[in-house]
Amino acid sequence: MSALALLGGKKAKGNAFPVWPYYDKNEEQALKEVLESRVWWRTPGTKTLEFERAFAEFHGARHGIAVTNGTAALEVTMAGLGITAGDEVIVPDFTFVATASAVLFANALPVLVDVDPETYCIDPDLVEAAITPRTKAIIAVHMGGHPADLDRLKQIASRKRLALVEDSAHAHASEWRGQRVGTFGVAGTFSFQSSKLITAGEGGIIISNDDKFEVQARSVHDCGRMPGEWFYSHFRYGSNYRLSEWQGAILNVQLSRLDEQTKRRHQNSRLLDRLLCEIPGITPQKLDERCTRNGQYAYIFHVNKKEFAGLSTERFIEAMNAEGIPNQASYPPLHKLHMFRNGEYRKRLSGKQAKEKHAFLGKKFPVTHKAAWETVWIPQPALLGDEEDMHEIAAGLGKVQKNAKELA
Repeated sequence: MSALALLGGKKAKGNAFPVWPYYDKNEEQALKEVLESRVWWRTPGTKTLEFERAFAEFHGARHGIAVTNGTAALEVTMAGLGITAGDEVIVPDFTFVATASAVLFANALPVLVDVDPETYCIDPDLVEAAITPRTKAIIAVHMGGHPADLDRLKQIASRKRLALVEDSAHAHASEWRGQRVGTFGVAGTFSFQSSKLITAGEGGIIISNDDKFEVQARSVHDCGRMPGEWFYSHFRYGSNYRLSEWQGAILNVQLSRLDEQTKRRHQNSRLLDRLLCEIPGITPQKLDERCTRNGQYAYIFHVNKKEFAGLSTERFIEAMNAEGIPNQASYPPLHKLHMFRNGEYRKRLSGKQAKEKHAFLGKKFPVTHKAAWETVWIPQPALLGDEEDMHEIAAGLGKVQKNAKELA
């Protein structure tokens, strides 16, 4: 009989990893308080307001604006910055579609650039090369929780007078030189979707230290209203992006565990760095020395197929799941998505911009291609386990590597 679980052998991981989402009596009590208060709406409530302030303070920001989801956080940020038709915003090709679709929502053009080959975060050299007179902002995505090169990006944004936005959907509590992400640019956006590092099923937040931007973004998220004005006064474009009291209550409790959980994920990931480097064909995402803490939404590693008998990524993932080790494929490249290939994205643009050739779509994006089709992600709940769990992950990977010919 084969040693591989997929072919009838014993699993490398016998015990289950920690469950997610995690909750206890504190979430139950918080929800009960909202229920019995009969104040379920954010506007007259206190729970979401408390969470906004606590989350912003935790990350070192003055302002927090809670919204319906992480995509909405990016959309509100674009509107709050005044991004509009004819503008360009530079985004990484390797990210979830929301990073680009939020720019299109503002009727602006997302200009895609490749990423760093070691961290898979946006490449600052390519950002600088992509700037044109139309460029208004840069969105840096902290991939898997690892911060982009915030030193370079902040310097470029300042010199070129561009807004730097941090898409921190993966990076709650991540740090760059000891400073928590989301505070290096004009705004940082976070997601609280069910897989994220704290969750209310859905939800998002924008944090900022820019007082002018905060007023504009808060108005956008609340139907164009302004603080202290008549309820039915609407001063600018806005929509209803408000988070409910239910979600604010849950997130307040979830936030209380974030620091301890982040320490555990970071430590376990550093152990995996050491263990997986011993397996032929496995290269973990590099930890930049300036990243003093990685929130680790996922543990990302590259698989060299030559060391795995030419095994496809899909077959590798299937084998690892069979061993009891959860893992998943990566994001596809943005430039390969149907909306960019079939031209549908142009319907969000206007004037010359809607008709002209967009040169970035003709580029190769070699690093993104490698990251998208050759990396595998271990989701963050597995990183909340103990040291034995990490050794079992490594054992499972080692077993697949040694017996890859049977699967190929």
